[in-house]
Amino acid sequence: QVQLVESGGDLVQPGGSLRLSCAASGSIFSIYTIYTMGWSRQIPGKQRELVATITSDYSTNYADSVKGRFTISRDNAKKTVYLQMNSLKLEDTAVYYCNARLVTGVVVTGDYWGQGTQVTVSS
Repeated sequence: QVQLVESGGDLVQPGGSLRLSCAASGSIFSIYTIYTMGWSRQIPGKQRELVATITSDYSTNYADSVKGRFTISRDNAKKTVYLQMNSLKLEDTAVYYCNARLVTGVVVTGDYWGQGTQVTVSS
């Protein structure tokens, strides 16, 4: 069974911080290091937006809207990816989803999603 379980979502005031976690389990993640891990977010009625990714060699990429505020990291021993979110803004309010993607050459051969965790930024 493939599982990506997010945690850490909460209600926070503007300017505050949160740390999201996503733990992977299941036989398909036996070699966790080969996956590119990422976080996306979605507001009801809008398309899911890619927030950040981290590759197997720890290369990171961020959406312009979060650069300088969010940091993605991974702990391969724990099969966990994190999203440290600082200086949160009202517009960061969304459901945040964890993603594990396996790319072979130029083909996506595996794409897995968690159930999401709610982040609400409100005063």
